[in-house]
Order: sequence, then C-alpha cells, then structure tokens
Amino acid sequence: MKNDFKIKKVVYGILPYAAMIFALGVILLPVVSMVMSSFKSPETFMSSTSFFPEKFSLDYYRNVLGKTHFLKYLINSVVIGVLVSLFSTFLSILGGYALSRFKKRVKGLKFYTIFLLALQMFPVVQLIIPLYLTFQKIGITNTRLSVFIAYSTFTLPLNIWMMQSYFDGIPYELEESGRIDGCSRLQCLYKLIVPVAGPGISSVSIFAFNYCWNEYLLGSLLLKTDGLRTLPIGLQNFMQEQTTDWGSLMSASSLAILPVLIFLVVMQKQIISGMMAGSVKG
Repeated sequence: MKNDFKIKKVVYGILPYAAMIFALGVILLPVVSMVMSSFKSPETFMSSTSFFPEKFSLDYYRNVLGKTHFLKYLINSVVIGVLVSLFSTFLSILGGYALSRFKKRVKGLKFYTIFLLALQMFPVVQLIIPLYLTFQKIGITNTRLSVFIAYSTFTLPLNIWMMQSYFDGIPYELEESGRIDGCSRLQCLYKLIVPVAGPGISSVSIFAFNYCWNEYLLGSLLLKTDGLRTLPIGLQNFMQEQTTDWGSLMSASSLAILPVLIFLVVMQKQIISGMMAGSVKG
C-alpha cells in the first residue's frame, strides 16, 4: 500500500509538469520550425521536407541584412517604441496619481476611471477613418509623429488605469510623512511614491513598448514611405502579389523576435513583479 501511495504521489507530481512541457512544445513548434527553415539553403528550401536543414546556410540572413531595409525597420520600431513608452509612462504616472489621490475629493473622477476602461472596448478599426482624416488635415500623415500620437493615444487609457490601481495600494501615510518634512506634493510623488511604484511603472512601460512593437494596422495606414515603416509592416514587403520570398521572410521574422527575447530575459524580474503588483497590499 505504501509503495502504491508513493507511486501515485510521484505520478501526480510529474503529470502537471509533463502537461506544461507538452503545451509549451506545441506552442513553440511553429517558432522553432520558422528558425530552422531560415537556415536552409535557397536550393533546398522548397524541395526539402525535413524539419532540420540538411546543411546550415546563412544566405537568407545575408540577403535580409544586406539587400533589404530590415535594419531601418528595426531602428524605426525601437525608436518609436522607446519614445511612446517613455511618454506614455510619464503621463500615466501623473494621471494615475491624480485619480488615486483626488477621486475622493473631486466628484466624477470615479466615473472617469470607468470611462478609461470603456475606451479600451472600442476597436481600432472604428477609429481609423476619423484618425486618418484628422492627421491629414493637420498635415502629419506619413510621418513618425502621426504614429507617435496614435500609439500614445491607444496606450494611455489602460496605463493610467493600471497606475491608478497601483497607487491605490500605496499607503497615504507615506506621503503624509513627506509633507510633514516639508516636501511638496510633486516632491513626494517622485521622491517617495515613484520608487515604491517601480513594478507598476515597469508594467505600463512594457505594455506600451510591446503594443508599439507588434502594432500593424495603424502603422500600415499612416506610414507609406518604406524608410519610415516599422518591423510588422516591413515584413509584409517579403510577400509580393504573385510570389513570396519565404526564406527571407523566415530569416527576417527570426531576427525580429531576437530583441523581444533579449528584452524578456533582461526584464523578467520587473515583468513578474508587475504581474504580482496589487496582489499583496500593506
């Protein structure tokens, strides 16, 4: 009986991990297949049916890096993503702090919080035409400024709501102690509150950057010049009307996920802290 109990305990202990490994393998299989395909030679790419390349070749990578605008797309995505992330995070800190500290004093701020969440329910498709016409009248279409404004607009509502929820979990007594010592409200914010709210700030900045990195619809509408396009739009250039350069597309897609992987490895502690933010208050 004891042996049976030990066997069942071992089996039940292994099963969850086996299920997670299997699910992870299914999820990663297309990505691994894409990376393996990118190392196939042009002669065997379409004819070979093997999962692994028969002979590793860097021809497609040389083509992508040397004969296309891939590096321009990459730089554009990084620049726009970083600028939007910094701008959106800065405004979300101020907006979230104001909502958290003044919602009990100012009537209507609670409904404004609900309004912020309601903004996230509107599909981007519904706003494309009025947004494009507005930018066209201003004269900023086909510029990085138009994408910067559009991306900031769509990331701010959720970021402000997230920061407001995080500031709610920071005791007001911490701020009162700073006011007693002679700090202004703004000084209390950036000297006392912001350091404590580090995980929440990391979460909203990561969300904003991730949105900019993956966004396709608005970018394809607003950016028409090839030198201004971001990575999601630039990858479409490998797909022509009649033919598709699958090898170069696989190589470019493999290179496109490298910055994201590096970013996740570097920021994994901040991501986990941000996901856990608010679960324990005190």
